[in-house]
Amino acid sequence: MAQQSSKPFLTRARKKQIRNTLLFMLSLTLFVLYFFPFVLVLINSFKERLDIVTNPLALPTTWSFANYIEAYQTMNFMSALWNSVLITTVSVLLIIVFSSMFAYYLVRWKWKVNGWIFLLLIASMIIPFQALMIPFVSIFGNLGLLNSKWILMFFYLGFGLGLATFMYHGFIKNIPVELEEAAIIDGASRLQVFWKVVFPMLKPITVTIVILDVLWIWNDFLLPALVLVSESNRTIPLSTFYFFGQYTSAFGPAMAGLVLAMIPILIFFIILQKQVIKGVMDGAIK
Repeated sequence: MAQQSSKPFLTRARKKQIRNTLLFMLSLTLFVLYFFPFVLVLINSFKERLDIVTNPLALPTTWSFANYIEAYQTMNFMSALWNSVLITTVSVLLIIVFSSMFAYYLVRWKWKVNGWIFLLLIASMIIPFQALMIPFVSIFGNLGLLNSKWILMFFYLGFGLGLATFMYHGFIKNIPVELEEAAIIDGASRLQVFWKVVFPMLKPITVTIVILDVLWIWNDFLLPALVLVSESNRTIPLSTFYFFGQYTSAFGPAMAGLVLAMIPILIFFIILQKQVIKGVMDGAIK
């Protein structure tokens, strides 16, 4: 009897072990497929152009930093880095401030027009940027407002406001109104209630929005290419385009430039990894 009763248990344990092994192999395969392009870029950034073209998968015969020196000088890396950091930081801050306050207004003031405003905001996310870029460039170009980092930040605010407001809207609805009423009774103004009571409770969704917007704005190429004309205003993605000409491409320096472009964003996530993971987990639980 004991042997017969142990067989189903062993069968279940064996099935669980097989399932865990298959899940591990699947995760490992996806990790390799995802990580392989980054390894390929890193390896080829130390090669000469001929070695990259003839055998891109092989390790370098001689490891050289010449590509990095050329990429650093050609990209004007420090200027491009400053432009990217400034544009990304200010744009994300503007999106966070305006979208959180706008969502709070739409949730707490129960006016009929607010419902239509919210629907229009959601509908605006359906319109692709490619359908708007020609009118935008034409209008702002005729007004002489292109080639400005501040105009680019204004564009990012407009394009990022819809999604961020939508995410804040759903989160704010779950915050008890009684907390705000208690603060108002204690003499706090509406702004004080929002910034000192409501906004600290929005930290999980704020971290999520920061992750999405930093990745979007830092890696964006099309919008800066349309707005930023002069070389002094170019961001890191625009600077990497220097290595690709009409008839030839400098693959080695281009690979090195891509590695240099990835380093700041990797440092950002390494420094803030605890806050990023905690924010995503808290947002998922909420």
